[in-house]
Amino acid sequence: MIQSLKGTQDILPDKSHVWDTIEQVSKEIFSRYCFRQIRMPIIEETSLFARSVGTDTDIVKKQMYAFKDQGERDICLRPEATASVARAYIEHHLDRTEGLVKLYYMGPMFRNERPQAARLRQFHQAGVELIGSYSPYADAEVIILLCELLKAYGLKDPELQLNSLGCENDKQNMRQGLSDKLKPQLKDLCEDCGRRYKTNILRVLDCKNPECKKVIGALAEVVESSLCKACSDDLESLKKVLTDSGVSYTSAPFLVRGLDYYTKTVFEVTAKDLGAQDAVAAGGRYDNLISDLGGPKAGACGFAIGIERVIEALSKSRPDVASEDRTQTVFIVTLGDAAYKKGFGLLLELRSKGISTEIDLQGRSLKAQMRYADRLKAGHVIIIGDDELKSGQAVVKKMSDGSQQKVSLSDLASAIKPNK
Repeated sequence: MIQSLKGTQDILPDKSHVWDTIEQVSKEIFSRYCFRQIRMPIIEETSLFARSVGTDTDIVKKQMYAFKDQGERDICLRPEATASVARAYIEHHLDRTEGLVKLYYMGPMFRNERPQAARLRQFHQAGVELIGSYSPYADAEVIILLCELLKAYGLKDPELQLNSLGCENDKQNMRQGLSDKLKPQLKDLCEDCGRRYKTNILRVLDCKNPECKKVIGALAEVVESSLCKACSDDLESLKKVLTDSGVSYTSAPFLVRGLDYYTKTVFEVTAKDLGAQDAVAAGGRYDNLISDLGGPKAGACGFAIGIERVIEALSKSRPDVASEDRTQTVFIVTLGDAAYKKGFGLLLELRSKGISTEIDLQGRSLKAQMRYADRLKAGHVIIIGDDELKSGQAVVKKMSDGSQQKVSLSDLASAIKPNK
């Protein structure tokens, strides 16, 4: 039997409603903040991510699904979306037509990681990119948007962690300071951090190994002292805007994120119920990415939300949110051919009025139809038999309390008010 590939999943109907809800909530809030949707290809040139994410990052070195196509072109399945948005911004000259550009996206990403709970090889993200501003208020806008979005999902007590990597000069100073401090302690670092020390030393700060964390804990001064006055002032301005806006955050001096394009602001939101892999969303500022890819100079910031991780957190902390609500559905139960013919006509009429309606299509008995309506969590059942056809009145049963009333067959569309 052919099965789905390891690290992928089928989202079946009893779970897809959660995805629909998250997508609908996301689109409504993105629109409220005046972000517009962009849809990018799933496949891109491999060099796009090597140049933007970084050739020495784990994503590019270990996790990308990269291959040559029939035309011997180096292509890959996109591992993240920011670089794709930047490529589209440059390719379509959006800076000339729109000035400040505010975009959102939703869709699958691909990384060849070890599959874990809510961490798959094909996973889904929703995110925003704000391109064309260097202002700390732009950072504040995307962070405030993110917090409102997670609250609207129903996520319980998300924690926002905030840091600044500074400008490119600051990052270079930080690299040099870390190199000097860590060199005598290389023997105490894990194998991955030994490699990162040579190739991408900032990633050492993000290591979860307990022994490495002991070493890293003494480096806070190196990190904090690396910021120039302008970058330090921007960080303080951002913190003040967030505080004035009622957004709580925790300063996280070792938060670096795993992508080379970040400068200045970086942030991450965690959920308590996800264990070690507790990040549900992350983002930051990337002021040099657009120009590094051949476009104009343009300040930019954004975030991405891991949809699978949000759903996993909801399933543990808010099962009421994650469960499907079908109480708005009406089920039509019929007895006999004439009643079924009438019921099928009513089915179409109620649907045309915007009411979710279902009818038996398998020739079930009355008792089996009622059991099926109960499994569907239908809010109301309409019962039609020979007596109802003669009287011109159907029995309408409210499933939550079992109460019944007779309603004229011609008035059903106006009389049915699901969940009321």
